[in-house]
Amino acid sequence: MREPSLRQPKTLDDMVLYRLWHLNARAGRLVMRMCEADFGVTRREWRLMSYLARHDGVLPSELADYAALDRARTSRAVSSLVDKHLVRRQPRPHNRREVVLTLTETGRDLHDRLLPRVAAINGQLMSALSAQEAATLAELLQRLKNQADNMASEALGAAAHGPGPDRAVD
Repeated sequence: MREPSLRQPKTLDDMVLYRLWHLNARAGRLVMRMCEADFGVTRREWRLMSYLARHDGVLPSELADYAALDRARTSRAVSSLVDKHLVRRQPRPHNRREVVLTLTETGRDLHDRLLPRVAAINGQLMSALSAQEAATLAELLQRLKNQADNMASEALGAAAHGPGPDRAVD
């Protein structure tokens, strides 16, 4: 079997996004099963709760941006968390049409019980790497995120300015 070439992919298996997705899918199943079976929340709901645990009182749009979800999916997940009494919607004092989201006491308790278990799964996965390899991976992932952010900004800028001389129009 040939070694995959992440810099010049020849197949889907050579592409970094596919390989990261595969890793997330496999390890994420463990988190998903635990969240749903032991705590009654989805992995998406857990992600939103995790952000709210660190940034209480945020707008739904900010939460959607953090979670990299469209606003409709975020809204459905938030509604589910509100129905489960884990998140509270509070109108903003200066604009009652806007709401901020906060964890309820029950939501904070669930988060505090779930976080160590998710961290244990992460620790078990990371045990395949040395401390130096883990630090290098963290640095490399940050660099890839920065590059992806730059690419997204460039794409948005290009779309806002329309086709340029070096871009074809279909």
